[in-house]
Amino acid sequence: MLILAATPMGDVGDASQRLRDALATADVVAAEDTRRTKQLASSLGVTITGKVISFYDQVEAARLPGLVDAVREKKTVLLVTDAGMPSVSDPGYRLVAACVEADLPVTCLPGPSAVTTALALSGLPVERFCFDGFPPRKQGQRTTFYKNLIAESRACVFFEAPHRLAASLADAVAVLGSERRAAVCRELTKTYEEVKRGTLGELALWAADGVRGEITVVLAGAQPVASEPEDLVEGVEKLVASGMRLKDACAEVAIGGVGKRELYEAVLTARAGVEPAE
Repeated sequence: MLILAATPMGDVGDASQRLRDALATADVVAAEDTRRTKQLASSLGVTITGKVISFYDQVEAARLPGLVDAVREKKTVLLVTDAGMPSVSDPGYRLVAACVEADLPVTCLPGPSAVTTALALSGLPVERFCFDGFPPRKQGQRTTFYKNLIAESRACVFFEAPHRLAASLADAVAVLGSERRAAVCRELTKTYEEVKRGTLGELALWAADGVRGEITVVLAGAQPVASEPEDLVEGVEKLVASGMRLKDACAEVAIGGVGKRELYEAVLTARAGVEPAE
Protein backbone atom coordinates (compact mmCIF):
# COMPACT_ATOMS: atom_id res chain seq x y z
CA MET A 1 0.00 0.00 0.00
CA LEU A 2 0.91 3.66 -0.15
CA ILE A 3 1.67 5.20 3.25
CA LEU A 4 1.76 8.97 3.73
CA ALA A 5 3.79 9.85 6.82
CA ALA A 6 4.10 13.13 8.69
CA THR A 7 7.69 13.96 9.65
CA PRO A 8 9.01 16.28 12.40
CA MET A 9 9.05 20.00 11.62
CA GLY A 10 12.17 20.47 13.72
CA ASP A 11 12.28 18.45 16.91
CA VAL A 12 12.98 14.80 16.02
CA GLY A 13 11.30 13.84 19.29
CA ASP A 14 8.00 14.44 17.52
CA ALA A 15 8.57 11.41 15.27
CA SER A 16 6.05 8.67 15.98
CA GLN A 17 6.94 5.03 16.53
CA ARG A 18 4.86 4.22 13.47
CA LEU A 19 7.08 6.52 11.37
CA ARG A 20 10.19 4.79 12.73
CA ASP A 21 8.77 1.37 11.90
CA ALA A 22 7.70 2.45 8.41
CA LEU A 23 11.13 3.92 7.59
CA ALA A 24 12.75 0.66 8.64
CA THR A 25 10.43 -1.70 6.76
CA ALA A 26 9.07 0.04 3.65
CA ASP A 27 10.07 -1.47 0.31
CA VAL A 28 10.32 1.99 -1.24
CA VAL A 29 10.81 5.35 0.50
CA ALA A 30 9.80 8.26 -1.75
CA ALA A 31 11.33 11.39 -0.24
CA GLU A 32 11.07 15.06 -1.14
CA ASP A 33 14.76 15.35 -0.20
CA THR A 34 16.57 12.03 0.10
CA ARG A 35 19.43 13.55 2.10
CA ARG A 36 17.12 15.01 4.73
CA THR A 37 15.20 11.76 5.00
CA LYS A 38 18.41 9.78 5.50
CA GLN A 39 19.53 12.30 8.13
CA LEU A 40 16.17 11.95 9.90
CA ALA A 41 16.47 8.16 9.90
CA SER A 42 19.99 8.42 11.29
CA SER A 43 18.83 10.79 14.05
CA LEU A 44 16.11 8.29 14.96
CA GLY A 45 18.53 5.37 15.00
CA VAL A 46 16.65 3.74 12.11
CA THR A 47 18.22 1.87 9.19
CA ILE A 48 16.31 2.27 5.94
CA THR A 49 16.33 -1.13 4.23
CA GLY A 50 14.18 -0.26 1.21
CA LYS A 51 14.99 1.67 -1.94
CA VAL A 52 15.12 5.44 -1.43
CA ILE A 53 14.07 7.61 -4.37
CA SER A 54 13.55 11.34 -4.76
CA PHE A 55 9.99 12.64 -5.11
CA TYR A 56 9.81 16.42 -5.46
CA ASP A 57 7.80 18.76 -7.67
CA GLN A 58 10.04 18.61 -10.74
CA VAL A 59 10.17 14.77 -10.90
CA GLU A 60 6.73 13.98 -9.48
CA ALA A 61 5.08 13.23 -12.84
CA ALA A 62 7.93 11.01 -14.00
CA ARG A 63 8.02 9.00 -10.76
CA LEU A 64 4.25 8.40 -10.50
CA PRO A 65 3.87 5.35 -12.78
CA GLY A 66 6.71 3.43 -11.11
CA LEU A 67 5.40 4.10 -7.59
CA VAL A 68 1.85 3.12 -8.54
CA ASP A 69 3.21 -0.08 -10.09
CA ALA A 70 5.12 -0.82 -6.88
CA VAL A 71 1.92 -0.54 -4.83
CA ARG A 72 0.11 -2.69 -7.38
CA GLU A 73 2.84 -5.32 -6.90
CA LYS A 74 1.97 -5.47 -3.18
CA LYS A 75 4.99 -3.43 -2.11
CA THR A 76 4.87 -0.84 0.66
CA VAL A 77 5.65 2.66 -0.59
CA LEU A 78 6.33 5.25 2.11
CA LEU A 79 5.97 8.91 1.07
CA VAL A 80 7.66 11.53 3.25
CA THR A 81 8.36 15.21 2.71
CA ASP A 82 10.90 17.49 4.36
CA ALA A 83 8.65 18.39 7.28
CA GLY A 84 5.01 18.00 8.21
CA MET A 85 2.31 16.21 6.23
CA PRO A 86 2.66 15.23 2.54
CA SER A 87 0.13 16.87 0.19
CA VAL A 88 -0.18 20.00 2.40
CA SER A 89 1.77 22.46 0.21
CA ASP A 90 4.13 19.54 -0.44
CA PRO A 91 4.25 16.75 -3.03
CA GLY A 92 1.79 13.93 -2.51
CA TYR A 93 -1.74 14.50 -3.71
CA ARG A 94 -1.08 13.39 -7.30
CA LEU A 95 0.31 10.08 -6.07
CA VAL A 96 -2.66 9.62 -3.74
CA ALA A 97 -5.07 10.42 -6.57
CA ALA A 98 -3.31 7.97 -8.89
CA CYS A 99 -3.51 5.16 -6.33
CA VAL A 100 -7.16 5.92 -5.61
CA GLU A 101 -7.91 5.88 -9.34
CA ALA A 102 -6.23 2.47 -9.58
CA ASP A 103 -8.22 1.23 -6.56
CA LEU A 104 -5.04 0.68 -4.53
CA PRO A 105 -4.86 1.00 -0.74
CA VAL A 106 -3.67 4.28 0.82
CA THR A 107 -3.20 5.08 4.49
CA CYS A 108 -1.65 7.85 6.58
CA LEU A 109 0.58 8.00 9.64
CA PRO A 110 -0.57 11.20 11.39
CA GLY A 111 1.85 13.52 13.09
CA PRO A 112 3.33 17.03 13.01
CA SER A 113 1.60 19.74 10.99
CA ALA A 114 2.50 23.42 10.92
CA VAL A 115 -1.13 24.24 10.09
CA THR A 116 -2.74 22.80 13.23
CA THR A 117 0.22 23.74 15.44
CA ALA A 118 -0.02 27.40 14.41
CA LEU A 119 -3.79 27.43 14.83
CA ALA A 120 -3.47 26.09 18.37
CA LEU A 121 -0.78 28.63 19.31
CA SER A 122 -2.39 31.65 17.65
CA GLY A 123 -4.65 32.61 20.54
CA LEU A 124 -7.37 33.37 17.99
CA PRO A 125 -10.84 31.81 17.56
CA VAL A 126 -10.13 28.87 15.25
CA GLU A 127 -13.18 26.64 15.62
CA ARG A 128 -13.65 27.18 11.88
CA PHE A 129 -10.66 27.75 9.63
CA CYS A 130 -9.42 27.51 6.06
CA PHE A 131 -5.93 26.79 4.74
CA ASP A 132 -4.68 28.86 1.79
CA GLY A 133 -1.17 27.61 0.98
CA PHE A 134 1.24 30.44 0.06
CA PRO A 135 0.11 33.95 -0.99
CA PRO A 136 1.19 34.84 -4.55
CA ARG A 137 4.67 36.31 -4.96
CA LYS A 138 3.64 39.29 -7.09
CA GLN A 139 2.08 42.22 -5.25
CA GLY A 140 -0.93 42.62 -7.54
CA GLN A 141 -1.91 38.99 -7.22
CA ARG A 142 -1.17 39.07 -3.49
CA THR A 143 -3.50 42.04 -3.09
CA THR A 144 -6.26 40.01 -4.76
CA PHE A 145 -5.44 37.13 -2.39
CA TYR A 146 -6.11 39.39 0.61
CA LYS A 147 -9.20 40.94 -0.98
CA ASN A 148 -10.73 37.46 -1.04
CA LEU A 149 -10.31 37.36 2.74
CA ILE A 150 -12.09 40.65 3.48
CA ALA A 151 -15.37 38.97 4.38
CA GLU A 152 -13.98 35.52 5.28
CA SER A 153 -15.46 34.72 8.68
CA ARG A 154 -13.22 31.70 9.28
CA ALA A 155 -9.68 32.00 10.57
CA CYS A 156 -7.25 31.61 7.68
CA VAL A 157 -3.86 29.92 8.02
CA PHE A 158 -1.19 30.15 5.34
CA PHE A 159 2.55 29.90 4.83
CA GLU A 160 4.84 32.75 3.79
CA ALA A 161 8.49 32.97 2.77
CA PRO A 162 10.52 34.91 5.35
CA HIS A 163 11.93 37.34 2.77
CA ARG A 164 8.39 38.21 1.59
CA LEU A 165 6.72 38.42 5.00
CA ALA A 166 7.15 42.18 5.52
CA ALA A 167 5.75 43.06 2.08
CA SER A 168 2.95 40.52 2.48
CA LEU A 169 1.86 41.91 5.85
CA ALA A 170 2.03 45.47 4.48
CA ASP A 171 -0.33 44.40 1.68
CA ALA A 172 -2.61 42.76 4.25
CA VAL A 173 -2.79 46.03 6.19
CA ALA A 174 -3.61 47.97 3.02
CA VAL A 175 -6.45 45.62 2.11
CA LEU A 176 -7.78 44.35 5.44
CA GLY A 177 -6.98 47.29 7.71
CA SER A 178 -4.46 47.59 10.51
CA GLU A 179 -6.78 46.31 13.27
CA ARG A 180 -7.46 42.77 11.97
CA ARG A 181 -5.80 40.39 14.43
CA ALA A 182 -3.28 37.77 13.42
CA ALA A 183 -0.39 35.65 14.64
CA VAL A 184 2.94 34.97 12.96
CA CYS A 185 4.48 31.64 13.99
CA ARG A 186 8.19 31.21 13.29
CA GLU A 187 10.37 28.08 13.50
CA LEU A 188 7.65 25.92 15.06
CA THR A 189 9.02 23.14 17.34
CA LYS A 190 12.59 24.32 16.71
CA THR A 191 15.10 25.90 19.11
CA TYR A 192 14.14 29.47 18.25
CA GLU A 193 10.38 29.00 18.05
CA GLU A 194 8.57 32.33 18.27
CA VAL A 195 4.92 33.37 18.07
CA LYS A 196 4.10 37.05 17.59
CA ARG A 197 0.47 37.96 18.19
CA GLY A 198 -1.23 41.29 17.59
CA THR A 199 -2.94 43.41 14.99
CA LEU A 200 -1.82 43.35 11.38
CA GLY A 201 -0.46 46.86 11.84
CA GLU A 202 1.68 45.78 14.80
CA LEU A 203 2.91 42.66 13.05
CA ALA A 204 3.78 44.57 9.87
CA LEU A 205 5.96 46.96 11.92
CA TRP A 206 7.63 44.04 13.69
CA ALA A 207 8.40 42.27 10.40
CA ALA A 208 9.73 45.37 8.65
CA ASP A 209 13.27 44.79 9.92
CA GLY A 210 13.36 41.27 8.51
CA VAL A 211 12.37 37.85 9.80
CA ARG A 212 14.09 34.49 9.40
CA GLY A 213 12.93 30.90 9.51
CA GLU A 214 9.89 28.90 8.46
CA ILE A 215 6.78 31.10 8.71
CA THR A 216 3.12 30.21 9.30
CA VAL A 217 0.53 33.00 9.58
CA VAL A 218 -2.89 32.77 11.19
CA LEU A 219 -5.36 35.53 10.30
CA ALA A 220 -8.45 36.09 12.41
CA GLY A 221 -11.78 35.75 10.67
CA ALA A 222 -13.68 38.87 9.68
CA GLN A 223 -16.17 40.17 12.23
CA PRO A 224 -19.75 40.23 10.92
CA VAL A 225 -20.99 43.72 10.12
CA ALA A 226 -24.49 44.97 9.55
CA SER A 227 -25.24 44.69 5.84
CA GLU A 228 -28.01 45.18 3.35
CA PRO A 229 -28.67 42.26 0.96
CA GLU A 230 -27.80 44.46 -2.01
CA ASP A 231 -24.32 45.08 -0.57
CA LEU A 232 -23.52 41.37 -0.77
CA VAL A 233 -24.77 40.61 -4.29
CA GLU A 234 -21.39 41.25 -5.92
CA GLY A 235 -19.68 38.78 -3.58
CA VAL A 236 -22.25 36.12 -4.42
CA GLU A 237 -21.84 36.65 -8.16
CA LYS A 238 -18.05 36.25 -7.87
CA LEU A 239 -18.50 32.85 -6.24
CA VAL A 240 -21.07 31.83 -8.86
CA ALA A 241 -18.65 32.87 -11.61
CA SER A 242 -16.03 30.58 -10.05
CA GLY A 243 -18.40 27.62 -10.36
CA MET A 244 -20.37 27.61 -7.10
CA ARG A 245 -24.14 27.06 -7.14
CA LEU A 246 -26.17 30.19 -6.41
CA LYS A 247 -27.74 28.78 -3.24
CA ASP A 248 -24.37 27.67 -1.90
CA ALA A 249 -22.83 31.06 -2.72
CA CYS A 250 -25.62 32.85 -0.83
CA ALA A 251 -25.03 30.61 2.19
CA GLU A 252 -21.30 31.37 2.05
CA VAL A 253 -21.64 35.15 1.76
CA ALA A 254 -24.63 35.85 4.04
CA ILE A 255 -23.40 37.86 7.07
CA GLY A 256 -24.50 40.65 9.35
CA GLY A 257 -28.06 39.49 9.84
CA VAL A 258 -28.75 39.03 6.13
CA GLY A 259 -30.47 35.67 5.62
CA LYS A 260 -29.62 33.25 2.82
CA ARG A 261 -33.09 33.43 1.33
CA GLU A 262 -33.12 37.22 1.53
CA LEU A 263 -29.78 37.39 -0.24
CA TYR A 264 -30.90 34.87 -2.87
CA GLU A 265 -33.89 37.06 -3.72
CA ALA A 266 -31.66 40.15 -3.86
CA VAL A 267 -29.41 38.43 -6.42
CA LEU A 268 -32.40 37.48 -8.59
CA THR A 269 -33.71 41.02 -8.34
CA ALA A 270 -30.34 42.46 -9.38
CA ARG A 271 -30.14 40.08 -12.31
CA ALA A 272 -33.58 41.18 -13.47
CA GLY A 273 -32.49 44.80 -13.29
CA VAL A 274 -35.24 45.73 -10.86
CA GLU A 275 -34.65 48.50 -8.37
CA PRO A 276 -35.12 47.27 -4.77
CA ALA A 277 -38.21 48.56 -2.99
CA GLU A 278 -37.71 51.23 -0.35
